Amino acid sequence: MNTRNLFLSLTLLFIGTSACEEDFIGRTPVYSIDSENYFNAEADYKNALIAAYDMLQSSYLNVMLGEIASDNTLAGGESATDVIGIQQVDDMIHTPVNAQLQSIWNWMFAGINRASFILEFKDKTEFEGKAQIIAEARFLRAYYQFELVKWFGPIPLKGDERFALGDETSLPRSSVEEVYAAIQTDLSLAIPDLAVTAPQTGRVSKGAAQALLGKAHVYRGEYREAAVVLQAVINSGVYSLPADFADIFEMTGENGPGSVFEVQYTDAEGAGFGCLQCSEGNIAVGFNGIRNHTGPVYDSGFSFNVPTQGAFDAYAPGDQRRDVSILDINAWAAETGASFGTGNEHTGYYNRKYIARKGDSNIGDQNLTNPNNYRSIRYADVLLLAAEALNATGNDELARDYLNQVRRRAFGDMDHDINSSGDALRDFILQERRLELMGEAHRFFDLVRTGEAAGAIEGFSAGKNELFPIPFEEIQFSNGNWNQNPGY
Repeated sequence: MNTRNLFLSLTLLFIGTSACEEDFIGRTPVYSIDSENYFNAEADYKNALIAAYDMLQSSYLNVMLGEIASDNTLAGGESATDVIGIQQVDDMIHTPVNAQLQSIWNWMFAGINRASFILEFKDKTEFEGKAQIIAEARFLRAYYQFELVKWFGPIPLKGDERFALGDETSLPRSSVEEVYAAIQTDLSLAIPDLAVTAPQTGRVSKGAAQALLGKAHVYRGEYREAAVVLQAVINSGVYSLPADFADIFEMTGENGPGSVFEVQYTDAEGAGFGCLQCSEGNIAVGFNGIRNHTGPVYDSGFSFNVPTQGAFDAYAPGDQRRDVSILDINAWAAETGASFGTGNEHTGYYNRKYIARKGDSNIGDQNLTNPNNYRSIRYADVLLLAAEALNATGNDELARDYLNQVRRRAFGDMDHDINSSGDALRDFILQERRLELMGEAHRFFDLVRTGEAAGAIEGFSAGKNELFPIPFEEIQFSNGNWNQNPGY
């Protein structure tokens, strides 16, 4: 979805008009509009919705940095000081002064404010189809809040109202429980009004909202509620596991039956380092790319987010997902005659799901405009979350069925089915999440929510690194209203 120009038009419209009674030569304006008297027609709501979707594209940083924080990958890059904030998160030595964490905070709150703008004026103008737009805005706000609560824990909430300058000195950081309750309320309100098939590719469907609600329940340990809503997605018959795992992450596999929700990217517009969040392309793909690569299939990149030997070795023989998820660059070079360079923390591996492919437009800086969509919620993710929830509530038979559906696709047979029960089955489900979702930014948060991060991630300090620090500037701006997260 190409949203940037429409949002810029809205922004210029809002800041370019006057709220004064008279203009500079004393004439009463014939027409003026600002954010307070904007929502007067269906097109206004649609344009504001585009602006709310637009911030999804900046979540490329959440994906890349979230994977680097786990035991799946290392920071990489050109040197140990290349984007120092990324290097610090990799080593678990990050502090409240970290440009990348600041960006995640800023960009996700921008998304919340854009969605809340719509919801603040949800009752102003009536038209056919408005319920779908309001439901999409609720999903988007829940999505951005879910990202923030995973990264930072307690965050301020303001209901169906935009944040305003000065709120940071008066609004408290709502508890994690309150934030999840707000997320679940938005999604529960959205689900009845969302279409089973989204009105446009890339927009929110009923299944996407149900899946995110189910995930939120799993993160809170509310397994009975999670099982109900996740099974509704599974039983809808809308989604399935594509037989070809490799195709999922190519252009031909975008928005397919295995995707419940994708963040849309395009190579139709250029971009530059002066405004990374302005890019319509998936910046993470260029950052993940093979350093100085010359050869077929792939473009070059900056060699960040490089998989570890442990991640490569986690796959059992015959698991077709390994070579789709992780590119062995030495084997690739030997097979194709490609050449490549080495950077910081070179492991010999690359995140194959999200490295740059040849064939895109390369407008502007080619590393910032890759069109690869992020598969935010895949059907396999839903199956494994449902398996986890069912196992936790005593339904191991159905949990095994969902788990083994994923494994049969991975191995192409039934010889690798899991027959365990209880805690052993839970361990297999969580391990399967690592293997299936390698490179997709779920691993760190899975380890944190299950209490296993300290034993898996080098440098992780229990009681501290479960959350990331509130950016230093935000603590300053709050004038003592907000306390920093523990350990920072």
